[in-house]
Amino acid sequence: MILILLGAPGVGKGTQGALISKEYGIPQISTGDILRSEVKNETELGKKAKAYMEKGELVPDDVIIEMMEKRIKQDDCKNGFILDGFPRTVAQAEAFDKMLSKNGLELDKVILIDVPEEEIIERLTGRRICPNCGAVYHIKNNPPKVDGVCDRCGSKLIQRDDDREDVVRKRLEVYKESTMPLVDYYMKTSKLVKVDGTGDIEEIFARIKKILG
Repeated sequence: MILILLGAPGVGKGTQGALISKEYGIPQISTGDILRSEVKNETELGKKAKAYMEKGELVPDDVIIEMMEKRIKQDDCKNGFILDGFPRTVAQAEAFDKMLSKNGLELDKVILIDVPEEEIIERLTGRRICPNCGAVYHIKNNPPKVDGVCDRCGSKLIQRDDDREDVVRKRLEVYKESTMPLVDYYMKTSKLVKVDGTGDIEEIFARIKKILG
């Protein structure tokens, strides 16, 4: 099963992807995670990507596509995979279709998780991350026991640069301009399904499972 999760930053693609991955036994491939890892390890790809990510801009297609092709050829992708954060443009989608075809694979479904913009802004600007153990909190929906301190390891929590309100609004603008045409692209293939992304995590997952059958 090959799936694509679409939706603006902060709609919960990563969370739902993890649940789908566990339920169906296929890996979740997040370009965001791969990119952050490259940036952290200061690889050539990471250095290129960092300059764009810090400004809330999209990383160029050629960098992303090269990285994705390498990833889907790994052993854990033999029974399928879930893409979260890729493709982000019609050019990437077309390149991805060619890549699948070349490897004798076919896309099953594109799930669009839909959440109102103001709710997204509240979700992202309230997010706090532990730089030590990676735990994720939200100042309103999932606060730590002690304000600003990680429950797990006691480290001081941080707000990621791309979770600041000015950058979040820029990311949403970039999403609308670059990624919304993808919705039209996949609608034409009749593989696109829209899911209401409001409510609690389990409710949203139940809606997705109903679609996947």
